[in-house]
Amino acid sequence: MSTIIAGHFQTQEEIDRARSELVGAGFRDEHISGFFVNQPGQHDMTPIGGDNLQSPGAKETPEGVLEGAAAGGAVGLAIGAATSVVTGPVGPIIGGLVGAHVGSLYSFSKMKEKGEAEEGGENYVEPRKAGMLLAVALNDAGQETRVLEVMRDLGAHHIERAEGSIVDGDWVDFDPLSTPRIVP
Repeated sequence: MSTIIAGHFQTQEEIDRARSELVGAGFRDEHISGFFVNQPGQHDMTPIGGDNLQSPGAKETPEGVLEGAAAGGAVGLAIGAATSVVTGPVGPIIGGLVGAHVGSLYSFSKMKEKGEAEEGGENYVEPRKAGMLLAVALNDAGQETRVLEVMRDLGAHHIERAEGSIVDGDWVDFDPLSTPRIVP
């Protein structure tokens, strides 16, 4: 395992040029990996595709909907029973169904408040950007300054530091879902 510095580029031509510059600066070609990172949610990490079996923040959805439907149904049933003189025996049934529906919809807004942080919230961590990524495995810490200099000179953006292994030009333990540690 070694330190890896990775930077995003716009095009394959920029990746090829950066690779040539890095090899010219003394980095071994087999320690350099260039590849495309898919959009968040499109990494095909599960048997059914996507990144997660369940959407983040959806863990309380089943309980919340049931609680909302039960509370709304009870209120609707009570209102329907109170109006049964006018509506007849159908009033409590319709009141209960309408109340359950309204209650389940209301529960979604309450779950939003309890769920995970929204974009821009205090606990929000920006996911890894999609696009062309060039990664270089460093042999020693002294090489980091040179890699950063070359990447920045060539227009790399969202440069990140990670730990991992690049073997024969392939970042074998790359995790597209990991939180990027951006280099200041």
